[in-house]
Amino acid sequence: MIQRENFKAEADKALRWIDGYFENLRKLPVKARVKPGEIYDRIPSEAPAEGESIDRILEDLDAAIIPGITHWQHPSFHAYFPANSSYESLLGEMVTAAIGAQCMIWETSPAAAELEQRMTEWVAAAAGLPKTFTGVIQDSASSSTLVAIITAREKATGFKSNLDGVPRGLRVYCSSEAHSSVEKGVGVAGLGRNNLVRIETDGEQRMRPDRLEKAICDDIAAGYTPACVVAAIGTTGTLAVDPLTEIAAVCKKYNVWLHVDAAFAGTALFLPEYRYIVNGLEHADSLVFNPHKWMFVNFDCSLYYVKDPDMLVRTFDILPEYLKTATRGQVNDYRDWGIPLGRRFRALKLWFVLRGFGLEGIRRRLREQIALNEYFAENIVASGQFTLLRPPFLGFTLFRVNVDDDAASEKLLAAVNASGEAYLSHTKVNGRFAIRFHATQTYIQKEDIDKTVETLLKNIAPPQSPTE
Repeated sequence: MIQRENFKAEADKALRWIDGYFENLRKLPVKARVKPGEIYDRIPSEAPAEGESIDRILEDLDAAIIPGITHWQHPSFHAYFPANSSYESLLGEMVTAAIGAQCMIWETSPAAAELEQRMTEWVAAAAGLPKTFTGVIQDSASSSTLVAIITAREKATGFKSNLDGVPRGLRVYCSSEAHSSVEKGVGVAGLGRNNLVRIETDGEQRMRPDRLEKAICDDIAAGYTPACVVAAIGTTGTLAVDPLTEIAAVCKKYNVWLHVDAAFAGTALFLPEYRYIVNGLEHADSLVFNPHKWMFVNFDCSLYYVKDPDMLVRTFDILPEYLKTATRGQVNDYRDWGIPLGRRFRALKLWFVLRGFGLEGIRRRLREQIALNEYFAENIVASGQFTLLRPPFLGFTLFRVNVDDDAASEKLLAAVNASGEAYLSHTKVNGRFAIRFHATQTYIQKEDIDKTVETLLKNIAPPQSPTE
């Protein structure tokens, strides 16, 4: 066990390991290349009876753990949506861990509550959000969407379902391209997943407002109660942007809660030239986006904005005797603004990043990555081997191998990911296999794009000769 007088020396060993990790990150395979159970078998079946040295623990970290890590901070990690870190955020996370505060209410750490309030205000101003929105930090977009669905449920039932149970027939609507967390949230909120209505999309995978209105009208006629619409600003599969203004008009007409999921793309609102993607946001009831995706803040840190915070408090407030305080009503007790009672001090790492980068530093880096993504798209098109399925957008490109069948694209993706030189993921567009690429890792450079293009080209299966 580390003693106070030895902490600095022992901590220095861990810091040297972290520094070495970042120094050598490009040399590591991006995706873990282990079989199921392999890491488990490397870990002893019982905990040690006596404490072991940090040196020994770090040795086993390299030998037993790192081989099973997929390196999300690797500059050649282009899969899914990013979960970016940064040196500034890492330092903030270290201080957060040292403080070890449980920030459930103002009394348990006043600075945590008030920094959280100020950070949500800083971000709202930097992103040009409507002044009617008030923010809180949640753990993830999935939790934020669940919070929105539960709040919409309470609004639709006159705040009775928390007391009496969820009545049958409450409906939630999203596009056929919306994230799976919406379906999960509908189930967890007690509405029943069969009460999620998937709305048809147009040729660009955007929700069709006319079909949304028809679905709502049909449901009302059938005795259902429309409770919530989830609009996507940047869908997971194709980064499609739902037409928010038109959707908001439908929601207002039928008095339905409108939640906006901008988990990845919301960071682009820091760039004034991209704020058009949320035209109509002032008519929404809630919004989520994740600084832990594209704003260089360690996972997890999700910003949830709501037009009426009293709706959150009415939905989630339970006040046992041991949490009654003299400051109640004068401060934000954020445990009333979401699902968990216990809360991490997430605002601190956000503060480190916003101050360490500065708003213009963040904007420069976002624009650099958007340019790198366009450079990637230009290069793969110029090779003559690939077809773009959408123009490059933000840090995202969607493409496939330039042949008619899906097998070539599937084989290419498998080969690239197995190589360890890059990691990409896939989706399906109109039933066809497509490869997703992000140029949004914090420290990605032009050389990393060149390497990924080279990896793609050398792993394309040669065309088969026609059979005689």
